[in-house]
Amino acid sequence: MSDLAPSDLATIYPAPSPRVIAKARPEIDTHAKKFIGMSPFCVLATSGSDGSVDASPRGGNPGFIHVAGPNELLMPDRSGNNRIDSFRNIVEGSGFVQLIFFVPGIDETLRVGGKGKVSVDPELMASMIEFGKPPRAVLHIEVRESYFHCGKALMRSKLWGATQVERSVMPSIGEVIHDQTGLGARESQAEIYERYKEGL
Repeated sequence: MSDLAPSDLATIYPAPSPRVIAKARPEIDTHAKKFIGMSPFCVLATSGSDGSVDASPRGGNPGFIHVAGPNELLMPDRSGNNRIDSFRNIVEGSGFVQLIFFVPGIDETLRVGGKGKVSVDPELMASMIEFGKPPRAVLHIEVRESYFHCGKALMRSKLWGATQVERSVMPSIGEVIHDQTGLGARESQAEIYERYKEGL
């Protein structure tokens, strides 16, 4: 398999239409704000100083990411695995971030790009209590671009209409990590679920 040269791409893909180019907006408009307000889930992508890339799932109640202005988003950071790959990339790398927002039942997604910085301002964190506790930190995003993706990817995947698999077809995450590392307990999925509920 040979690698494509940049010039080869133009022979495979036609140029995007003016409408596709124009839909990229420099701010969060009314439609994007409404979409973010309905979104309980997004993926945050960051890049490190070494050129590595990280993508991290983020979730909460619909609207858990706050639109503080046309060019300002605030994302609370909840408890996780403490690897802090995303935040390390932001504070050590370029600071550039990309988010893709999902709303269950809507095939279109929203991409937002900008520059992030991490805040631990007590007043800001106190204003973002969810699940009975404040976040550990808040990601402040200076929005530079926002645009909607067409729904083809989600339509192909039938994501919102797909039959959910039984959880039992896959070992629990505790069993998977134990098998991979030999560390920690081989917790059942029920045990993990109860522990997760404590740490939301």
